[in-house]
Amino acid sequence: MDDSTFAASLAESQGSIERELEILLSLEPKPGELTRPRRLIEAMRYATLGGGKRLRPFLTVETARALGRTDNGAVRAGAAIECIHAYSLIHDDLPSMDDDDLRRGRPTTHRAFDEATAILAGDGLQALAFEILGDPETDSNAEVRVALCLGLARASGLVGMVGGQMLDIDAEQSTAPLTVDEIRRLQAMKTGALLKFSVDAGAILAGASAAACAALEVYGRAIGAAFQIADDILDVESDAATLGKRTGKDAGQNKGTLVGALGLEGARRELDRLVDEAISAVNATGVGAKGDILRATARFVAMRKT
Repeated sequence: MDDSTFAASLAESQGSIERELEILLSLEPKPGELTRPRRLIEAMRYATLGGGKRLRPFLTVETARALGRTDNGAVRAGAAIECIHAYSLIHDDLPSMDDDDLRRGRPTTHRAFDEATAILAGDGLQALAFEILGDPETDSNAEVRVALCLGLARASGLVGMVGGQMLDIDAEQSTAPLTVDEIRRLQAMKTGALLKFSVDAGAILAGASAAACAALEVYGRAIGAAFQIADDILDVESDAATLGKRTGKDAGQNKGTLVGALGLEGARRELDRLVDEAISAVNATGVGAKGDILRATARFVAMRKT
């Protein structure tokens, strides 16, 4: 798949996810709701709409598509994952966490609104994600909905994203540098778990075979690890105007990264290895040419500039 075809597919998916999020985050209350507090829903919309690569929902939609499911259920599941991602960014930017003022080229949510509203917006997005996955509109099969909710809870909670954030905070305060294995574990939890679940969700929705699920788990782990290494390289080599967020902060905050542990060239070699592993995993699923978009996504993750 050439770059222009991949870019068109990503743009199409971004549009679908944006439209779904616009509906889910409408300003007006939905049937059965008492009200949607105006400032809160505006903060939730600010943090979620109008920006971002939408890579996580793209992985959900394209994994499901490669396995034969093409209805709106995968779009809704992807939107739920994007709500979790947006909530994590709100909280990550708070003064008590990374204390960032810039996200996606504009003020972070707590700067655009206030700290209390930002915290509540993150809380609201987290709850909304599970509401979406638990809704029969996403899938009529209750067992599928339960599997989606359980998978997202694990990926975003104690043994996933939140646990990884705690390890990251501990690392910043430590006097001893993290080992390579400790960095890999931290990143697999903080960043990789939600990216991996994005792939898993597509497989769950499509009713994938055990063999395909096993191969896609390898793909998801490799994509998650590759994404974080690419992000760490960009933090060193790019600038705030290009990325839309502050750069050069990892070293200043004593963050454990593979760039810091292996050097730039070592990190690039590891990134290349992970891309090869991801592509081999797609080959093992048996989807053939239907997996081309997943193979192209692995290359995109490594080569992205933002």
